[in-house]
Amino acid sequence: MFINSVELKNFKNYEDLKLDLASNKILLIGKNAQGKTNLLEAIYYLSSLTPLRSQTDKELIQWNKDFASLRLNMTKNDVEINLETVINPPNKKKNSVNGVKKTKLQDFISNLSAVSFSVNDLLLLRGTPDDRRKWLDCAILQVYPAYSERLSKYNKIRIQKNNYLKELKGNLNSDTSLLDIWNEQLAVTGSNIIYIRLNFLREMQAIAGEKHSKISDSEDLTIKYITKIFDDISFENIPSTKEILDKFSEKLVEKKQEEIIRAQSVVGPHRDDIEFYINGINSVKFASQGQQRTIVLALKLSELEIIQSKTGDSAVLLLDDVLAELDDLRQNYLLNAIGENIQTIITSVDTLHFKEEYLRNVKIYKISTDENNCAKCEELINQ
Repeated sequence: MFINSVELKNFKNYEDLKLDLASNKILLIGKNAQGKTNLLEAIYYLSSLTPLRSQTDKELIQWNKDFASLRLNMTKNDVEINLETVINPPNKKKNSVNGVKKTKLQDFISNLSAVSFSVNDLLLLRGTPDDRRKWLDCAILQVYPAYSERLSKYNKIRIQKNNYLKELKGNLNSDTSLLDIWNEQLAVTGSNIIYIRLNFLREMQAIAGEKHSKISDSEDLTIKYITKIFDDISFENIPSTKEILDKFSEKLVEKKQEEIIRAQSVVGPHRDDIEFYINGINSVKFASQGQQRTIVLALKLSELEIIQSKTGDSAVLLLDDVLAELDDLRQNYLLNAIGENIQTIITSVDTLHFKEEYLRNVKIYKISTDENNCAKCEELINQ
């Protein structure tokens, strides 16, 4: 998988950009707040149609503009593919592949796989459960594009259920027959999401555990999926979707009065979390900053390996200012772990964090902004 070029129109601070990316290694340098991360977000968006840092699609559009368009030319399995999406809220996005309109999300995002590794990811363990769920779901999407449909369906049901709970206004004597219908649908879709997450994490733990052990000199990494539906889940004996469905349904009955009183759904994959342990000790509470960064590094490299094994093709790796936050040991491990077949796009303030041998055959762009705060790219000749 190889990106040849990208074109942006009214995307964040890029008013009109056409950029040649025909190289295995691309380095984007420039001061902070110039637009380096925005360029990576554009590429990631074309792989998932999910904003990497922004909360909504509307935030991706340049200020005072009505729309944004993103185009990307890539080569996959020796076939040239053109991706395009037009963001124009409140209208639906217009997505096309080789000029053919795609109405199903999975038909679009199944083309480009990208793994993003940023400074924010280094805070994954100390972040919120929502941060970790988003990370996990985005990682799964790169391998199973149809997963997006399951998430979308689940969230629609959950929103409808929450709206109904608000209508009940905490009245426990209300007719709740409609709530039972929402719960039945929620349990069916939610159990499938949990099953997929568990199997993905099981595979990730096996790969990340091995990588983590090498970086950390034999420390043991364990991943746990936390849900109110089960007291404890072992990756060695993952329950079937039927077993998850039954437990999910039981828990919804148990929490029914609480949900009516609180007017919100309190059980389901939207409330679940992921925990990480080093030698059996919770990494959030007791691990050093270096140990936590080792975990995240191992997770990101595992994403690359899982994508390769599942799709038969390498993902594009997007490294956003992350090298400056890693010590020499972890920097070297990361750069050495990136194969020559993995196209890597890196942002950095300068080239000082890179050894001379790495900078050979690297396409370097300097990102800066003009008087109107619009980003521009200038290719630098690498001596």
